[in-house]
Amino acid sequence: MKRNCYLYRKEYIPEKAMFPAIDAHNHLWGNFNAAKIIEVADTVGVVSFCDVSANVKIAFTDGGYVIEQGNIKDFFENCSSAYPGRFYCFTMATFAKDVSEPLFDDPKRFVAETIELLGKHVEMGACGLKILKELGLKHRDASGGLVNIDDPNLFGIWEEAGKLGIPVLMHQADPSGFFEPITEVNEHFESLKKFPSWSFADPKFPRKEELLKRRDNLIRQHPNTTFILPHVANSAENLGYVSKLLDENANVYIDFSARMDELGRQPYTAREFFIKHQDRIIFGTDMPADTEDSIDVYRSYFRFLETYDESFYVPDYDGTFERVRWPICGIGLPKGILAKIYYKNIIKIVPSLKEDLKNILPKN
Repeated sequence: MKRNCYLYRKEYIPEKAMFPAIDAHNHLWGNFNAAKIIEVADTVGVVSFCDVSANVKIAFTDGGYVIEQGNIKDFFENCSSAYPGRFYCFTMATFAKDVSEPLFDDPKRFVAETIELLGKHVEMGACGLKILKELGLKHRDASGGLVNIDDPNLFGIWEEAGKLGIPVLMHQADPSGFFEPITEVNEHFESLKKFPSWSFADPKFPRKEELLKRRDNLIRQHPNTTFILPHVANSAENLGYVSKLLDENANVYIDFSARMDELGRQPYTAREFFIKHQDRIIFGTDMPADTEDSIDVYRSYFRFLETYDESFYVPDYDGTFERVRWPICGIGLPKGILAKIYYKNIIKIVPSLKEDLKNILPKN
């Protein structure tokens, strides 16, 4: 529940982003409400929207979701063809499986099929490969063994992404509280009550430290592949660690989707971090863009980036404002850095966007 705030101060809520914004991390989940998304995007100055799981359908259940393979052609027909330049996508290729079935029985065949499908999707227009957190946490092989993110059997896939010149958007782990018992002392207690499938406190799951260690090991072994690590590399609580990761791995970028709350409660440290790594940070929201709250969601991101506003609330993980965790402060970034975060950095990784948006983006 949002609490009343009796702090009297000026508020600055940008109606539009200071520069054309590319939402480089979002999902449609097979629900192609493109017309509504374009309406929201035009209102707030978002010029392009990336569906990072364009070949996936998802059904939400109590406290979780079920994934199934979709047809990426549906995305191209309903989104990018219908609204040229306004949508682009990543594919999950053969990783678009629910965890109730084995990811593979023969790893060599799985890798070969993945590379083949990835190549086809890239030819069709997919701009990257998306890996959900289920890899390393829940996906198992036919014998029941957990498939780790740094499984050597999968290395050919990451190498192929590098050869194709596409990034791998790799989600690994989650906020630290998701790995702790669901008790009232857990700062994510209410989130985990609402979404119990997000809890990985059970010892059957690897610990967060192990997941990150395996991911970082993978990244170091594939220096010619570009990795985008979402949600501040899923370590927004430890910016010193993320800073070191970026310093040591030139092939790594991050986005800060769904982590404004973590960053905005440490605004001085976050601002220094954004300034230091201004060339490696990408704008994305990972929140619904077709709801009654979507305009306010985007504006809260702009407010965090562009203003020094104090003690304001940001949306919950599901893109609603029905529940908040804590107030945050803006980090007031300089204009040059904002331009990089809103659109310049993602164009370095997905250069086709420059041509798609040539009539929209600033010339310099």
